[in-house]
Amino acid sequence: MIETILGIGIVGLAFAFLLSRTITKIKIKDKKVDEISHHIHQGALTFLNSEYKIVAVFAVIVAVVLYFTVDYGFEMALSFIVGVVLSAVSGRIGMYIATKANARTAEACETDINSGLKIAFNSGVVMGITVVSLGVMGIAVFYLFPQFKDPNMIFGFAFGASYMALFARVGGGIYTKSADVGADLVGKVEKGIPEDDPRNPAVIADNVGDNVGDVAGMGADLFESYVESIVAAMVIGFITFQAGTVRDNYVLLPLALSALGIVASILGTFFVRVGKNSKNLSNALTKGTVVAAILTVAGSYFLIDYMVGSMGMFYATLSGLLAGVIIGFATDYYTSNMRKPAQEVSSASQTGAGTNVIEGLALGMWSTIIPVLSVCAAILAAFYLAGGAQDFNHGLYGIAISAVGMLATLGITLATDTYGPVADNAAGISEMAGLGSKTRKRTESLDAVGNTTAAIGKGFAIGSAALTSLVLYVTFVEVMKARGVEITLSLTNPTVLVGLFIGGLLPFVFASLLLKSVGKAAIQMVNEVRRQFRTIKGLMQGKAKPDHNKCIDISTKAALREMILPGILVVATPIVVGVFLGPEALGGMLAGKTVVGFLMAVFMANSGGAWDNAKKYIEAGHFGGKGSEPHKAAVVGDTVGDPFKDTAGPSLNILIKLMGIVSIVFVPLFL
Repeated sequence: MIETILGIGIVGLAFAFLLSRTITKIKIKDKKVDEISHHIHQGALTFLNSEYKIVAVFAVIVAVVLYFTVDYGFEMALSFIVGVVLSAVSGRIGMYIATKANARTAEACETDINSGLKIAFNSGVVMGITVVSLGVMGIAVFYLFPQFKDPNMIFGFAFGASYMALFARVGGGIYTKSADVGADLVGKVEKGIPEDDPRNPAVIADNVGDNVGDVAGMGADLFESYVESIVAAMVIGFITFQAGTVRDNYVLLPLALSALGIVASILGTFFVRVGKNSKNLSNALTKGTVVAAILTVAGSYFLIDYMVGSMGMFYATLSGLLAGVIIGFATDYYTSNMRKPAQEVSSASQTGAGTNVIEGLALGMWSTIIPVLSVCAAILAAFYLAGGAQDFNHGLYGIAISAVGMLATLGITLATDTYGPVADNAAGISEMAGLGSKTRKRTESLDAVGNTTAAIGKGFAIGSAALTSLVLYVTFVEVMKARGVEITLSLTNPTVLVGLFIGGLLPFVFASLLLKSVGKAAIQMVNEVRRQFRTIKGLMQGKAKPDHNKCIDISTKAALREMILPGILVVATPIVVGVFLGPEALGGMLAGKTVVGFLMAVFMANSGGAWDNAKKYIEAGHFGGKGSEPHKAAVVGDTVGDPFKDTAGPSLNILIKLMGIVSIVFVPLFL
């Protein structure tokens, strides 16, 4: 079985490689398009290289700490480094192909919209299939070696994925929003020029940021969830079932389900197509995702029956998959400019920025209802359908399997999400290069669908983070129990209460640090853009070129500088609490950060998405259209929402998962 799983991972990588070759072989004809694309590509890779140098230094330090402080230090340190490297490799591959596909998408739209969709989506497929294939292969290769037959040893691999995700999400989020805010406030509000106007000095940095934050950042985020949910389920199976063939099958089932999801995702990609000039772009992407989900459900029925013979585990898998779908569509409802909630935010812009912001905040808070209830339903369904009423261990394993089920079709889900930044870049390039109104209209249509897929992707990422975090919490309790320490999380225990409050506090502190970081960098960006418009003669008239490199440099330095403190906070806090207050306080902290972090992530992502699309609704001609007072108010709301939805909100996913994995890895320190 393990050899078959490994083989599927290799097939997935080969498929991604062939797709990437078909994209890069397409020649870019327009010199202006090629030049702009080259600037974006170089800016993205320059940032990534600088980020990886900092990550490498801290990774070596963490590996040394693991070697000397935890059980099986060498195995943990080795798997940690491999996790960091594979996460970085998947991010770099995704970034590379996305920045190669943007210009080709723009030029393809000169022919027809289907050609543009195909290139943009295929670039997303390269990212999605690479992430899942490397994740499955990494775990499978370790499991082949005798010393890693205990999947507890593979937690180092999951820790490495988490560590890389932290820097990718935080650094990428700070980069992209500092550029975006600076470009919007000066370009749109002060100068009244279009979003991707080539006269705007920050526009290239903004396009680079789309790739840094929403390709590399999102990829690392979901690579982390994917790997952690698999490893956690394997560990729970190893701990709770007696040695023998039955336990081996329960340990391998999460990995086998994930491999099945790779096959289903690859097959689903062949169903994503539209006719020439078709307007059903969103339906085309949805069709591929639905096909992959149906194939996964059908395949998992037979796979689970073959491996463990428990239909309860099949229903647990299904509960996680359904919860992910519900959260995604709920996010779309609350953020789409075609729906009532975001339109109400647009309407509120008629009385100024203040009422726009109030309406957006209220929407985000209200939008937490469906995601929370969906996760609650998935937890209860997975626990009881897997046999929790009769067998507590089967119930716990069922919850872990539901998290695996939610992420089973990640290959194509991440593809539809990564498609968004490529389409956004294509729209920007067509504007800057002057490719014509017809091409611009087609790329804007692709971009509009990308906004929807990005919103659904964020909701899916948050839901999977919450369920994965819960599974890690359960795993922490079970690992402690296996070492002879029974953790009782009673609210009458003062140390548990203290841990609970610390856990609830951390998402606020973490989000505050990130929002401040974006604010400081945005101030620098605004001042620089203003300076260039003031001092470069002929810039506003289009007779001179702006200095894009200066703006890219501001975003890069700010992101690299500001990502270090949040990273230290997330890794150090669980260790400090566990060592000085004890395992029960740490258990309380893990519960607190999961609940508060999940709610805050949903609230911030949906408020930010609604503000963004409320602005786009006005730009489409409603309430006065572009340049009107409501439009200026909506731009202010979108400026507030940018770091909400693309920096602090998504980074909370990393916080709630990484603290769980750190707690498990460093268990020996707390005994």
